[in-house]
Amino acid sequence: MSDPKDQGDVEGARLSLGALFIAFLKIGCVAFGGFMSLVAVIESVFVERRKLLRHEEMLDGISLGNLLPGPLAVNVVAYVGFRLRGLPGAVVSAAGVILPAFVLMVGLTHVYFQYGDVPALGAVFAGVTPAVAAIIAAVVHRMAKKALVGRVEWTLALVAAGLLLFAPRELKLFLTFGVVGGYGLLGQLLFRGHFKDLPSAPLKAHGSPLPLVLTVLALAALPVLSVLPLDIAEDGLLRLGLTFGGLGVMLFGGGYVMIPMIQDVVVLQQSWMTEQQFIDGIALGQVTPGPILISATFIGQHVAGLAGAAVSTFAIFAPPALLMVTAASALDRLKGSVGIQAAMRAIRCGVIGLIFTAAWVILEAAIVAQGGDAGGLGVTAVIFAASLVALVRFKVDVLAVIPAAGALGFLAGAAGLLGAG
Repeated sequence: MSDPKDQGDVEGARLSLGALFIAFLKIGCVAFGGFMSLVAVIESVFVERRKLLRHEEMLDGISLGNLLPGPLAVNVVAYVGFRLRGLPGAVVSAAGVILPAFVLMVGLTHVYFQYGDVPALGAVFAGVTPAVAAIIAAVVHRMAKKALVGRVEWTLALVAAGLLLFAPRELKLFLTFGVVGGYGLLGQLLFRGHFKDLPSAPLKAHGSPLPLVLTVLALAALPVLSVLPLDIAEDGLLRLGLTFGGLGVMLFGGGYVMIPMIQDVVVLQQSWMTEQQFIDGIALGQVTPGPILISATFIGQHVAGLAGAAVSTFAIFAPPALLMVTAASALDRLKGSVGIQAAMRAIRCGVIGLIFTAAWVILEAAIVAQGGDAGGLGVTAVIFAASLVALVRFKVDVLAVIPAAGALGFLAGAAGLLGAG
């Protein structure tokens, strides 16, 4: 596997593994709002402020994440860590971003099964939601300035956004694949001539694709092992690891798409918990600043204590992240190709459109949560507008915007001005 530091990433080499871990630990503490909000924070910290990555590299990582299985948020984190410090960087980055949500989920799980209730944080998250939409909108603004340089690029981005905004929910996953894959083919027609002077090196000059092939074959065995009638304890750590490892590598399209499959395995097949407990575990996942699949921690802890929580969490995140890193290495080897450059130019336009839809959907959810209440809608609008101005005009650190929005939500809720959603 090639080290990205050999690709000329001089800035990334200056960031120690310890500093990388701390940076993602801080991000993990405030990464509320799902995949795109986490990506927005990463982009703000590593691309805009620290300038350790280029906008194009971030878009490449998001594109890979949409094509590969696994939790999108953690996969992109692993990609960024790999770009900056190779495989060790991927490991410490993923560990840092997951740790805050893991610790909080362990505590909430204990409270839930001990007392049957959790603290009400609805108003805080009602304040955070419009700020998250503003953060994503600011990222779209920055990326569009870099990547959408002509009418063709703008058209590609707008078409992608329109497809995702107006398509039926059951088709959105397929359209995401369609945009990434279809735009790659379209790029050959639209942009190949733009790279005619780029020397195209033969594949053997960039290394063997064998690591990617072997990784895919190894991970493909996990779903098979998870359903085989093996002579192991049904509530043991090995069963938890195989089950969540198999689920992780079968996940396409984000954690929400995976919920019905996890429910079928956890509630119906394994009988590890009741349906209501499973639903409550998913709800607790929304309280943490982590990916929706941090609910694996809840399930594993209920089945086998703290060790079960650790095994389940590792199993659902680590195998897809390994595939992401291996695919990123393969992409590095192929970037000398004129065809790959043309494809990635079109795909980046499509990804910007996809990111815009995330901002729109999140803001819409914040509005709907207020149920038409004028006071709540006013507070939501003020938080969104203030966050967007702070980010775009005054370049306020995104890690300060989210806590401030949460505090405003709490105060507005205490004053009866903001619904909890």
